[in-house]
Amino acid sequence: MNELLRTLLFLPRQASTLAEEIDTLHYFVIIMTMGGALLVTLIGGYFLVRYRRTAVQKEPARRMPGTTPAIWLEVVVVVGLFGMFIVWWVIGFRQFMAIRTPPENTLEIYVTGKQWMWKFAYPQGANSISTLYVPAGRPVKLVLASRDVIHSFFVPDFRLKEDVVPGRLTTLWFEAKEPGRHDIFCTEYCGVSHSTMRGEVIVLPQEEYERWLQGQSPGPAVAGPVDLRPSAVTDYAPPEPLSMVRQGERAAAEHGCLRCHTLDGTPHLGPTFAGLYGTMVPLEAGGNVKVDEAYITESMMDPLARIHAGYQRIMPSYLGQIRPAETSAIIELVKSLRDVRPKPGASEPWGTVTVPELREGGQ
Repeated sequence: MNELLRTLLFLPRQASTLAEEIDTLHYFVIIMTMGGALLVTLIGGYFLVRYRRTAVQKEPARRMPGTTPAIWLEVVVVVGLFGMFIVWWVIGFRQFMAIRTPPENTLEIYVTGKQWMWKFAYPQGANSISTLYVPAGRPVKLVLASRDVIHSFFVPDFRLKEDVVPGRLTTLWFEAKEPGRHDIFCTEYCGVSHSTMRGEVIVLPQEEYERWLQGQSPGPAVAGPVDLRPSAVTDYAPPEPLSMVRQGERAAAEHGCLRCHTLDGTPHLGPTFAGLYGTMVPLEAGGNVKVDEAYITESMMDPLARIHAGYQRIMPSYLGQIRPAETSAIIELVKSLRDVRPKPGASEPWGTVTVPELREGGQ
């Protein structure tokens, strides 16, 4: 039945673990709405025939006492429609939560959209342009950033689409079921060459994927002839593969992040990176926030939006000054230090010393 409906609706193949479940809701909504439209059409047609105008007008029949339409019919219609809406909402909400909540220990790959190409950076140091390599049967989390305008990353075979917005990070995850090729499209108009901003996902067996990470071409029977040239996503990195943690260290040093933030837990002007990722930190305006990719990116682009309680307002904005790839690398650096235990007192502000020169360009 699934294949029949997919064929009738001209849907692409279901290449991810979530695709069939998403299509099932799609089928349910379409069948119910078409059934409702058919029912309304049949009832309307019956009324047209039953109460059509005739040549001889008869005096309208008077309603006899006790012939009021049954209240149960109205209740059934109202409750039925409302119940159907609730069922759709529950199914849709469950799917939304499944799509937005990746499993533990997913493989994270950083994606940068720019006019008019996709660039991919892997934590192990590999890079690729327009071709995303992933292993089959393993959850993959994509961390997306834009270098210029709004783009939208869409893989029809996976039934997944996510906007890529300048100045912030968005995420999506998927698990490809088997090796194969799948098209990537940009579905947000982004300029004159928007239609050429295409790519492909190459799903490899785990052993072939490991070979590719080590710089060896995957078997032609799986991947075929593809462009394996290095990407320019990490322009500040040397030609040889360099892990994103090392790239993050270099980017943090070049942009002055280490003037205020330490890597070993030592208290300083800003919160230490050691043990910071994944924790809940208090905010100056009240409440708490979880330190994740979104909060770290916001703190770099708009540092005054949500200030860590107890620290001075000395951090400048890096919006337009730092590349998306550098942002991703710094986030990977902070993640790598999540298990480093801060030194005593590192969770407290370093002091109340004013550092005017940091306001000009430091951190």
